[in-house]
Parts: sequence; C-alpha cells; structure tokens
Amino acid sequence: MKPILEAKDLTKVFFRGSLLARDRIVAVDNVSFTMNRGEIFTLAGESGCGKTTVARMILGFEEPTSGEIVYENEQERKDKEKVWFSQRIQAVFQNPFETFNPLRKVEGYLFETVRNYQLAQNRADAVELIDQKLAAVGLSYQEVEGRYPSEFSGGQLQRISIARALLIDPSLLIADEPVSMVDASIRMSIVNLFRRLRDELNMGILYITHDLATAYYLSGQIAIMFRGNIMEMGPVQEVLMNPRHPYTQLLRESIPEADPDRKWQGRISIAETEQEEYLRQGCKFAGRCPKVMEICKNQVPDTVLVDGIHVKCHLYKGTASEVEGVRAKPV
Repeated sequence: MKPILEAKDLTKVFFRGSLLARDRIVAVDNVSFTMNRGEIFTLAGESGCGKTTVARMILGFEEPTSGEIVYENEQERKDKEKVWFSQRIQAVFQNPFETFNPLRKVEGYLFETVRNYQLAQNRADAVELIDQKLAAVGLSYQEVEGRYPSEFSGGQLQRISIARALLIDPSLLIADEPVSMVDASIRMSIVNLFRRLRDELNMGILYITHDLATAYYLSGQIAIMFRGNIMEMGPVQEVLMNPRHPYTQLLRESIPEADPDRKWQGRISIAETEQEEYLRQGCKFAGRCPKVMEICKNQVPDTVLVDGIHVKCHLYKGTASEVEGVRAKPV
C-alpha cells in the first residue's frame, strides 16, 4: 500500500528577538511519520509542542526550514502549483465560530466552495451536492438554508465545516483540535463522525489534539510531541496503555479520574510553552523529567525501537535498536 502522506525530517525554525540578540527556536525538529489511506494518525501533546506547526507545513501555510512532505508519492513543490494542498487535502480548525463571518449566511460558504472548484453546472446541482455532504455529517440543506452562524451551536458549525471540506472529496482531512471548543455532550458525536468518514470514505485523517481520551477512542497510530520533538510513536493503544517515555507517562497521569481519594501531590504540572525548554541542550524534557540523568542535560537522545514503539529517550540507550529515518507503521 502506498502511503497517502509522508513527513520526512520536517524542521521549522523561528527567530525571536532583535538582530543583535535573538534566539533560534526550533519549533519542529526532524519530525518524520507516514500515513496511509483509511488511517487516523494522531499528533498529541500539550500547547506549544509543535503539532499545529506540523499541520501548517503540510497545508502549505508555513514553509519547512528543511525536510520534505510527500503526498501520494508527489513531493511538495515550491512553485504556485501546489494543487494538492487545496484540492486533495482539506482542514477543519479548532474554533468553528472563527471559520464563519457572523454577518454572512452559512450556505454562502458552501456555494462558494462549489463555485471555486467548479463542482456543479447549475444551482440545482449545487444544492443537491451540498445536501449530500451535509447528510454525511448528520445535517441537511434545509436546516442550513438562510441561517447565520449565530443560529447554530458550536457542534453544528463544526459539522458544517467538515461538510464543506467533504465537498471536494479530499483523500486527507487535517483536523486541528476539532472538538476542544464544543460542548462535552456533543464531542463524541464529532469523534464518531471521524471514525465513520475513515471507514466509509477510506479517508486519511490527521487528528491533532491534547485530548488523549479522544485519541485513544479513535485508535490508529499516535505520535506524542514535546517542544518540537516526537518523543514516542506507535499504535495508540500500546503507547497510551503502556507508555515508555516519561513524558507520555506524565501526560497519561494528567487525565482526570473519578476518584476523590486519589493523591495528586508531587506530580509535575503541565506548563504552557516555555522558551527555555526549546533552547535547552540535550533532551527538551530534562528540566521536568522525574527520571533525568546527567546525559539527558547535554546530549540529544536517539530514537530507539522498543517492542515496536519508537521512543526518543536515553533510558533505553543500548537496550533497543536505534532507528534512522523514523516512520510509523500502519496498524
């Protein structure tokens, strides 16, 4: 099976400060993974880990500093003919209320997509196509017609965003924190929709989240990111149920549990983006790791293969095979 998407050593560098005193921030550091059609691949981690920057490079919103993006064996081009960015890859973003202008009827966005990609010969055909795609997400054209964004819930707007993306029949959908802004009561309905799209349309879905519970439910492959690095990667059930990397263990422990007697003292808190961690020599997680060693502070760990799981950690140095050009294998 040919991969639908390959990220090969993706790196993105930003600079902060003045010309005389500026810091070099490696927001994404040699990230590599492979996706297949009909697969859900999750990029997970706390805010500021680099997962959204990876998505923006795949979508063409950011140019990689180095590395390659290969879509269906077609390498990213630097000219204006990046056809596959818009026609075969579509995206759904975090806040559905920011996707739509509150002064514009929602149906206008759907007709605009049909018109821009010449998907219908006349209005009747366009309405039929729009209704078909809305039905795929549990809505209908009649429910949308003539209404403004304020007349919909966040969950309904997110479904309309997905329907709009489906109009072009993409083979890859990038979903960047798609359920973080919707009510918990409808969160799982959208997650179930992604599973159905994967199964019924054989669509690849790159799911970006900090929510490990929904990642586990979606199954597939997962890559845990921290400060631009993939710390652990493999089948989601194995990575989350038996985490090897101390950071993955920390993320799993941070999931709330319904146990009022559970003791939380002594746990390391998940902080927001910290510039010093990006600038740290050696392992980026060394400053917070409960198992830190002296080598962690000075030397970047290699990615090793531990029981089929890719782990970037000195704890496993010499006990597993080193991995060059890491690629996640399909489940």
